[in-house]
Amino acid sequence: MTVKNSAINLPHVLAEVQAAFARYEAALTGNVVAVLDELFWHSPHTLRYGASENLYGYAAIQAFRAARPAQGLERCLRNTVITTYGEDFATASTEFTREGVARCGRQTQTWVRMSEGWRIVAAHVSLMN
Repeated sequence: MTVKNSAINLPHVLAEVQAAFARYEAALTGNVVAVLDELFWHSPHTLRYGASENLYGYAAIQAFRAARPAQGLERCLRNTVITTYGEDFATASTEFTREGVARCGRQTQTWVRMSEGWRIVAAHVSLMN
């Protein structure tokens, strides 16, 4: 894929991904599993590396979400950077903190525009020491 500099952060594409990212964050902290499931690409190629788990394929991610505790999900985001490349590809990276937890978390998502809309094709969550 060749991306010209002028295609970085096209305003209308950036707004779309920002909205998708905000929708994901609201679903995550509100434990709206159906929306979380919707926003991950339904493919065996999708992956999510979590703070304590490696999930390969949509089915594994969906099973993880279904079994995850619904408590203590609120968090505060900082240093969020969303970058779009052309019309159909984006990355979203953020740091997060949780009340009463000293460690800072990091999250990176790769978003691709699919026929059904923007979907996460890869995600990584980790905690700093």
